[in-house]
Amino acid sequence: MAVLVTGGAGYIGSHTCLELLNAGYEIVVVDNLANSSLESLRRVKELTGKDFTFYETDLLDREAMEIIFEQNEIDAVIHLAGFKAVGESVRLPLRYYHNNITGTLVLCQLMQEYAVKKIVFSSSATVYGMSDSVPISEDSPLSATNAYGRTKLMIEEIMTDLYASDREWSIALLRYFNPIGAHSSGQLGEDPSGKPNNLMPYITQVAVGELTELHIYGSDYPTLDGTGVRDYIHVVDLARGHLKALEKVLLSTGVEAYNLGTGRGYSVMEMVISFEKVTGQHISYRLTDRRPGDIGICYSDPSKAARELGWVAQKGIEEMCEDAWRWQVNNPQGYNKEKPLLRAGIS
Repeated sequence: MAVLVTGGAGYIGSHTCLELLNAGYEIVVVDNLANSSLESLRRVKELTGKDFTFYETDLLDREAMEIIFEQNEIDAVIHLAGFKAVGESVRLPLRYYHNNITGTLVLCQLMQEYAVKKIVFSSSATVYGMSDSVPISEDSPLSATNAYGRTKLMIEEIMTDLYASDREWSIALLRYFNPIGAHSSGQLGEDPSGKPNNLMPYITQVAVGELTELHIYGSDYPTLDGTGVRDYIHVVDLARGHLKALEKVLLSTGVEAYNLGTGRGYSVMEMVISFEKVTGQHISYRLTDRRPGDIGICYSDPSKAARELGWVAQKGIEEMCEDAWRWQVNNPQGYNKEKPLLRAGIS
């Protein structure tokens, strides 16, 4: 059997491909490389010693996508492809709606035509919006607050309608919290384009000297130290969650949502202190005002995934920091060795 992985060259996608190959799955990868690197897939092949088929294709290109289904016997899909920057989605909503939703519609139409009715969808905890209670369970109210989150929520609704129309479908909606860290080899990790949007690559780039200081948005939240609290999950744990969800959709029908998080919240300052402790690196930071729309505390209730998928996050915050730092030290310029550093004197 072959599993089609969309967005397989990205941060979460590359780690998921590696775990799939190590578990014995045959994979086919499609990625338009708009926000990812072919180097990540080369390293996946190197780390696993296994080969797979790759297509540099955009999900919006229906003819090219159909060729993939014609040339391969696809049994299931793990759908990670999509634009993912919250701030950019606020500035460019139409771009996000067109890419994320239309691309998914093309994919699902082809899956239906080729009788491939098993899919694991990369959703997001952003579908919960400004949740006012924690921990957040799958039954919490859904209310996205930005275009990115709304594309995820709309796709969840589309897939729910799809199952209602055809009970042969099997769909897992994975609501990620905050993935960080990297593969323990130091060969796979998060490689953001430009200034990072997420906390951990921002911290590591300050530590390696590419950025001057970390900006911490908000120091007056009702938390232990006043900084925002989030549920950080190791990307390898997250990747393994996809395998557990895949096992379920291969053996059943229905549509279910699952939180993938640790169930434990850490503040931004706790993250900085943990990183400094593990790595011995000093992180310069500046406290600034809250960003509009940010909430103080957000962490998951992952008990449904434990109960129904047999999945529990295994890696703690120190391992997340250690692996993220190893990736940054080994790859100070990310996958692109030609990318100029923001600060001179680092090799």
